[in-house]
Amino acid sequence: MLRKLVTVLTVCVVITLSVLGLCLGNYNFSSTQQETLIILFIVCGASALYCFIVGEVSRNNSQMDKLWSLLPIIYTWIVAFKGGMDIRLMAFALVATVWGIRLTINFARKGAYRIKFWEGEEDYRWSILREKKMFQSKIAWACFDLFFISIYQNLIVLAICLPSVMCMGSTVSFGILDFFVLIVALGFVLLETAADEQQWAFYKKRGELTKDGTPLKDIEAPYNLGFNTTGLWGYMRHPNYLGEQGIWITLYCFTIGAGVTNYGIFTPFLIGPLFLLFLFIGSSSLGEKISSGKYPKYKNYISQVFKYLPIRKFDPNK
Repeated sequence: MLRKLVTVLTVCVVITLSVLGLCLGNYNFSSTQQETLIILFIVCGASALYCFIVGEVSRNNSQMDKLWSLLPIIYTWIVAFKGGMDIRLMAFALVATVWGIRLTINFARKGAYRIKFWEGEEDYRWSILREKKMFQSKIAWACFDLFFISIYQNLIVLAICLPSVMCMGSTVSFGILDFFVLIVALGFVLLETAADEQQWAFYKKRGELTKDGTPLKDIEAPYNLGFNTTGLWGYMRHPNYLGEQGIWITLYCFTIGAGVTNYGIFTPFLIGPLFLLFLFIGSSSLGEKISSGKYPKYKNYISQVFKYLPIRKFDPNK
């Protein structure tokens, strides 16, 4: 089992590195872009090493979760600075900064950050995974921590920022397409913000209603369902994920405005947002499996409401 796990995780990392290598190797970078990429990969490597060491020592594997919203701000402003503070690069960094600050605040109010930086609230999914039979071995969990949590996720965060590097040195002026990309990306930030606020309000209220020990089934609707079906969540199972993925796919489109058309509009650097999409497919599936085991009505919710398309509203009576 351990050998199989290590093999699968190694293959995932190797594929990711290989695809990134092909993308980077098949593009004629300027010396400034090459210098910038070296800096970005050094930061990425240092972050992965930090997440693994601190996660293993503290037994809190949410170290990457804490950095997820901060690293893109660092990456994109490094690119903007190295690119001479070009308006397109600053627009990319601006969206990443607004997104990152908002996500950091949302994570902080859940208790993720502490003065003792290695402490803080851990993502509940890590503790559940650690209880699985295949992760009972400390070596197995360490491999998962190293390859998936620390290396793979750090590579994805770097990859979603790489389209900004492609915009460096562009001779195409900031135009209508770029302005449209900026507005749409900020729109996705607003969508994710609204979804997170509704989620926060729901679980805060649910906590207040059950703090005296009242069983979940005995509190008022819709809180008695256990999971959120208010606002956007009544029409989509993961409106926050839609916003998250939409932001980075939209930001990729700055490369089109910049005239990076060597391969058409679908350049190899779309791979970053696509990796993010695959990550969220796995994350949402795990979350839904856990919720289906905790809440009797959750399977009805899945059968009625799409993940990302607001086609039907959830009816708890069906």
